[in-house]
Amino acid sequence: MAKRILVVDDEKLILKGIRFSLEQDGYEVDCAYDGEEALNYARDNKYDIILLDVMLPKFTGFEVCQQIREFSDVPILMLTAKGDDMDKILGLDYGADDYITKPFNILEVKARIKAIMRRIDKKEASSVRENVLESGDLRLELDGHRVYIEGNEISLTFKEFEVLELLMRTPNKVYSREELLELIWGKDYPGDVRTVDVHIRRLREKIEKSPSEPRYVHTKWGVGYYFLNS
Repeated sequence: MAKRILVVDDEKLILKGIRFSLEQDGYEVDCAYDGEEALNYARDNKYDIILLDVMLPKFTGFEVCQQIREFSDVPILMLTAKGDDMDKILGLDYGADDYITKPFNILEVKARIKAIMRRIDKKEASSVRENVLESGDLRLELDGHRVYIEGNEISLTFKEFEVLELLMRTPNKVYSREELLELIWGKDYPGDVRTVDVHIRRLREKIEKSPSEPRYVHTKWGVGYYFLNS
């Protein structure tokens, strides 16, 4: 899906040039010519980034930025014709993510846009990895500490969940029983490695259709346990 950008500038020639160049790169572009129009666009639509000029009719870019931040965390790149560092700092204080000073090269603008979007995409991907782990019919929702098999929630103890999470985060990595004991129960735990064996057995009984022929949690004989992605 094409990324969608809102460009806000009262200089129509500049706005037209930015729009043409961004559309050539496959972006969807909306344009606004004053602060009030920009706010209406931002409220009514979802954008991946906003290019926002500082000097605008009706509302300044700073005022627009501040109001947008009341309802959205969309990345905002400020465009300013002034070289005053205080304007740049003020823009960032009002919630902007970056700034670029006029006159600018459109290639620099596009490079800034791509850099911001890469950071956002990376952050979103990381968030997905951190909050949900999936393999085959098995799904772990880390925020809610919930586990599902074929869409049906199953009940794991806290330690069973921790063991499964650790194994799923590093598929195919073999952990010895001693390593699992130390990582999950801690160095000072008074029990022995049989604790790990018991938890693995119970875990298999809950998540495997055939615990004796596991699909997910496998044994490396003489070494330890590992998770196999399905």
